[in-house]
Amino acid sequence: MNQKKLFASILLIIILFFGNQVWAQDVNPKATKVTFDMGADVMSRYIWRGSQFGGNSPSLQPSVSVGYGNLTLGAWGAYSLSGSNAGQEFDLSLNYTFLNDALTAGICDYYFPDESADYQYFDWNKDATGHVLEASLAFNGTDRLPLTLLVAVNFYGADAIKVNNNPANPDFNSKDGIKYSNYFELGYSFNVNDISCNAFMGGTLNQVRKADSLTGYVGETGYYGTGPGIVNLGITATKSIPVTEKFSLPLSASIITNPQTQKVFFVFGFSL
Repeated sequence: MNQKKLFASILLIIILFFGNQVWAQDVNPKATKVTFDMGADVMSRYIWRGSQFGGNSPSLQPSVSVGYGNLTLGAWGAYSLSGSNAGQEFDLSLNYTFLNDALTAGICDYYFPDESADYQYFDWNKDATGHVLEASLAFNGTDRLPLTLLVAVNFYGADAIKVNNNPANPDFNSKDGIKYSNYFELGYSFNVNDISCNAFMGGTLNQVRKADSLTGYVGETGYYGTGPGIVNLGITATKSIPVTEKFSLPLSASIITNPQTQKVFFVFGFSL
């Protein structure tokens, strides 16, 4: 079974199994009104799906979103507080939540601007763009079933594109096709006194591509690992600390490990 068929099968399982958990509930659509939200996180490190971005530096992560009914348009960024260009990121997302907020379908555009280079944000040519488009479907859990499940796959853009490195080949400098990097994550939420906890396990099913002696292609697996397996395993705890009668500061701490790379991270942050 190729990756496209596998991804479609998993999406169908989510809809049939998890959707059935909430289908019997009365669906009360959100009022069709415009909502607006903004905020920022300050994190000791930028860790995403088991990998560290931005080097050994704290990261400022602002966000803003506009919603209308069940549809939400959002922007999210990450900027290294050390001033380094590594780990700079600007993402746009469009999400639609349905079945009483139990399921969310989304598209996200990941982009990593390098302020030290003449990057071209509006370049969407498939062989040159720095954008990566991802489609996702998430089961958000319910009060009776505090489990979450995310399925995501890249479908366009700079998804592990590899430049041909054999000058003797007539297609020298041509670029290989998209790898359909995929990611799956299962989460479980629970409370310990006044602390909210979320345990998670994420992995990928991307296969290693074999080297091609004619083109010099050395093989790639995608964004998340050296082959199929678990790449993101850990737990996050959050707690709000009262500052004034009207303001509390949400704190979070995460222990994260990547079994494939054998790395471990202890991340602390707060939200504004």
